[in-house]
Amino acid sequence: MKTTTSLLTKMAVLVAIGTLSSHLLAIPTGLAKAFPIQHAINVIAAVLLGPIPAVLVAFMIALLRNLLGVGTLLAFPGGMIGALLAGLLYQRIRQHWSAAVGEVVGTGIIGSLAAVPFAMLFMGQAVGMFAFLPAFLVSTLFGAAIGWVVVGLLKKGGLGESRPDHSPTLHKNR
Repeated sequence: MKTTTSLLTKMAVLVAIGTLSSHLLAIPTGLAKAFPIQHAINVIAAVLLGPIPAVLVAFMIALLRNLLGVGTLLAFPGGMIGALLAGLLYQRIRQHWSAAVGEVVGTGIIGSLAAVPFAMLFMGQAVGMFAFLPAFLVSTLFGAAIGWVVVGLLKKGGLGESRPDHSPTLHKNR
């Protein structure tokens, strides 16, 4: 019970940070809004919580941003794919740089390509195959770097030493 409560609390804090900061640093880029803090949160959630909780955090932030009118529907495919890949790569490699790489590849490349049919189906906007790639990639690079730094600071501070499943986390980079 305690680990479930702890996990839900950490998820709620990350969702709150992502939602509350969304109006501070969102950069309009046509149909999408670049939001580097989302990418940082994806990296942090991937390392501290694992892939599935990271995806749920990304989903909740995207949902709340859209309900509050400060996000676009493109936050769903980009953020969730990036969070999943960040979590899976970190789970496999166990070094926090891998979560940042997973976020960049997942959101910056795969998510930007997934956003094209998503924009057509749900937003009625036809765009070229690489229309979102530059904005997604730049936003993701900055956000993943911020997340990587924050995870490093958390490691230095001794926070987040174990996950709810008791597997080690925040290993020192080699």
